Amino acid sequence: MEKFYLEGKVSSEQAGLRLDQVASSLFPSYSRARLQLWIKAGNLLVDGDKAKNKQKLLGGELITLSAIQEPQEQWQAEPLPLEIMYEDESLLVINKVAGLVVHPAAGNYSGTLLNALLYHYPELGTIPRAGIVHRLDKETSGLMVVARTLESHRLLTEQIQAREVNREYQAVAIGLVTAGGTVDAPLGRHPVHRTKRAVVAEKNGKNAVTHYRVLKKYRAHTHLLVKLETGRTHQIRVHMAHLGFPLIGDQVYGGRPRIPKAASPELISMITNFKRQALHAWKLGLQHPGTGEFMAWEAELPQDMLTLLSVLNADYEQIDYE
Repeated sequence: MEKFYLEGKVSSEQAGLRLDQVASSLFPSYSRARLQLWIKAGNLLVDGDKAKNKQKLLGGELITLSAIQEPQEQWQAEPLPLEIMYEDESLLVINKVAGLVVHPAAGNYSGTLLNALLYHYPELGTIPRAGIVHRLDKETSGLMVVARTLESHRLLTEQIQAREVNREYQAVAIGLVTAGGTVDAPLGRHPVHRTKRAVVAEKNGKNAVTHYRVLKKYRAHTHLLVKLETGRTHQIRVHMAHLGFPLIGDQVYGGRPRIPKAASPELISMITNFKRQALHAWKLGLQHPGTGEFMAWEAELPQDMLTLLSVLNADYEQIDYE
């Protein structure tokens, strides 16, 4: 077990909110239920005084959290393979494979990245979510950073919230994207399909900004470089679908495959059988929580996306030369 101390200031925008609501925003590494217990126990103070969960805040208060870090949820360690791109005493950088769920949830209590982390690095059992500070969708491959200490977890979380972490993706979209641009459209739960996300009215969603540029156009598809400014659930997939350019293989937001005229059997098979969204987190850059040095990593495209691009390119060149 490890003692820790965290603090945060209530913003003017949070004035009028309950203490437990504000605490969840200031300390997102912990569940609201856990924070409520700490409030009741007097571990979480407002301007140095004990308070109640339902207490309304005025803005400007200093919230302090001093507690003992106990083992988190009792998830099972499992000997699953991990591709470690970098590690030191503060953090890990992992190249996640497509098909791997990041965190246990209903229907996925085992076989996740978290289960694998606990096996290879048992000390992560005392860090919230085993050090996981951001997520990739199950079928998205690529780079993730994992904190190895409580202090690293706090500093990395703060960088992500401040939009100081550089995250770049490669994607293959359905349709011909004419030029690069930016999507600035709030995201929230889909009004009908509650497991999906959608672009919604500003008052009903969270700010979401995605930048994209064209790497190469094929006959009916586009290879894109995408950079996240925010990191909402399914953000790239929803924003590109909102533009009318969903990702190849996206089983939730992709719609029907688009087969160009006179396509080869190989191309038809590739497009119709690509069963995961063609999305890979290929660049990650951040300030090291221990040294303060800016560090960056790259993970080359996985074989399935390399093959997809190769087949698209062969089709493009064949038609272009005929």
